[in-house]
Amino acid sequence: MNRALVPLAWANLAANIGIVVTGGAVRLTASGLGCPTWPRCTEDSYVPVAEMGIHGVIEFGNRLLTFVLAAVALLTFLAVWRAGRRRATRLALVIGLGIPAQALLGGLTVLTNLNPWVVAFHFLVSMAIIGVCVMLLDELRGPDRPAAPERVRRLAWLVFGAGWLVLYLGTVVTGAGPHAGDADAPRSGLDTQLTSQVHALSVYLLLAVTLGMLALSRRHRLSVAVRATAALLVLIFAQGAIGYWQYFTGLPELLVGLHMFGAALTSAALAWVVLSTFAHE
Repeated sequence: MNRALVPLAWANLAANIGIVVTGGAVRLTASGLGCPTWPRCTEDSYVPVAEMGIHGVIEFGNRLLTFVLAAVALLTFLAVWRAGRRRATRLALVIGLGIPAQALLGGLTVLTNLNPWVVAFHFLVSMAIIGVCVMLLDELRGPDRPAAPERVRRLAWLVFGAGWLVLYLGTVVTGAGPHAGDADAPRSGLDTQLTSQVHALSVYLLLAVTLGMLALSRRHRLSVAVRATAALLVLIFAQGAIGYWQYFTGLPELLVGLHMFGAALTSAALAWVVLSTFAHE
């Protein structure tokens, strides 16, 4: 069972990133209310009926993926518990408890007719769970490393905070934009151009502190922190390119979905940057 710990941790991370991508597909295909109620798909059925068409199938399919997520989380928890890894067990428990919490939040998004603020919170909880998945993976396989100097750790937390500001403002842009998940779903009413500009400013802030983190990590020869920060830097440039591309091309669904995938990877990288500054033996 010990040999399975790291693969299971990777599976947890991949599954939680995957559910973000499939959830995005639900919204981008206007299938967010394909099952118009919750926990049933209709008032009389737990599964979609023929009259609901492809949108019902897509939305219900995403609901079913929750059970895959739960199975991976349960296997991971049992594996680390049997191995006697106490901290890993606590992290696996947090991941596992996050799944029913997300299922309830998903139900709330449906019951509130895809309220953009509820949808945003649902997305951000997924980002947090992805961060915990990275913590679990680092706990099980993280390379030996010394603790970074205090000023490096402070800068890493600044990078983390700036990154989460970017993620949050990204949801604000989405809540004001056209991809509501259903034609009748409400929008936040905020100005899309203004929210996009504020979001872009937050990205510039993240870029600046990440460059500072990279320089400071290299100066102190913190190899793990350098790798983590470099990975985040690549994601920032990639996300920036996709963001501008989708902005100037009218937000095509494929690019928006790719941007959501990048956001999930960014959340993972932010967690890795912070973890890389703490000692691991």
